[in-house]
Amino acid sequence: MHQIGFTTAILHSDRQRAVEHGAVHQPIHTSSEFAYEDARELAAVFQGKAGFTYGRQGTPTTTALEAKITGMEQGAGTVTFATGMASLAAVFSTLLRKGDHLLSSHYVFGNTNSLLGTLSELGVEVSYVDPTDVAQVRAALRPNTRMVFTETIANPGTQLADLAGIGALCRERGLVYMVDNTLTSPWLLQGRSVGASLVMNSLSKYIGGHGHALGGAITDTGLYDWSNYPNIHDSYRKGPPTGWGLLQIKKKGLRDMGGTLSADSAHRIAIGSETLALRMAAHCSNALALARMLDAHPGVSKVHYPGLPSHPQHQRAAELFGQRYGGLLGIELAAGVDCFDFLNRLKVVLMATHLGDTRSLALPAAHTIYYEMGAARRAEMGISDSLIRVSVGIEDQADLLHDFDQALSACLA
Repeated sequence: MHQIGFTTAILHSDRQRAVEHGAVHQPIHTSSEFAYEDARELAAVFQGKAGFTYGRQGTPTTTALEAKITGMEQGAGTVTFATGMASLAAVFSTLLRKGDHLLSSHYVFGNTNSLLGTLSELGVEVSYVDPTDVAQVRAALRPNTRMVFTETIANPGTQLADLAGIGALCRERGLVYMVDNTLTSPWLLQGRSVGASLVMNSLSKYIGGHGHALGGAITDTGLYDWSNYPNIHDSYRKGPPTGWGLLQIKKKGLRDMGGTLSADSAHRIAIGSETLALRMAAHCSNALALARMLDAHPGVSKVHYPGLPSHPQHQRAAELFGQRYGGLLGIELAAGVDCFDFLNRLKVVLMATHLGDTRSLALPAAHTIYYEMGAARRAEMGISDSLIRVSVGIEDQADLLHDFDQALSACLA
């Protein structure tokens, strides 16, 4: 039987269900409330029947986007949120309780690190480990460990976790395994392929792709047996156990905490997602060419990019991603090259704190997004004061290479 392709599935996702007036896209539903002619049907929806009640818990527009994300990840279901951070906060705060242990990668993004600090203050034990070595992950597990969390590729050091190894370990121990798939996107990696229980995607980044909408998503891969998870409330133990975890995340993350994705943002992200594969191919191609050029440039002391043979996890990346290595790289400048002078000489690249945009973006990591961590924590993560994070866009490749070369050459002159 012919299996439909990645992009074709996204493009025609809305048409798999009824859409008003034959529209090819799900319209933007801005209503806050949804009325029913039969009060019994309204009550049934409140009690679990598919439908809509109040916009805080979702709309037809967010539901259509969730179907697209579920298809991309080949998962069992998805819940969307206002931002990627809102989706992480929803998972951690709804599935973990005081006294539980969360084991996290110690390379996690700065904002995520801050969130985990807040979680610790609320009584959840949080510890950090190098996820590139599954033996270290195994050694760090505790009797009260409930969840293991890692990013696919670390930002901005590009360390690549032993994703499949951790997945096998979590399956062996019956642990929830959550993977942040933002830097790879479902086009490069589907979380279920490495045994993840839950997959987070920041929709603001590659999936939306154009820097004009915020959003986040949690996808349940269907691999975890929630009947064995002790923190599921009795009210959510309804129907097949496959859906219990996601139901609790949705009810408490949206209904109780209000981290709702707007219909307008959902629509923008859904339209952007249609070109994910095309854009990711360009991001990856440009990033690899740029990494190779910078790796040989006298103005650069080191390039962090999984596509380079010198990267510690290069072989793992090649096996996982099929010779595509993502669109983010880190550059450590040569001694004597000032990071601010270099950045100010770039003409095509924008100075901005986003990633996954169609435009190339760069910033001095230690002085911006990781500044609040402090020098000691940055050193643990391998973030030097000269490290430049570059989110490579889809510009013409020759223009990008020329821009970096002229900026570096001016600094060396």
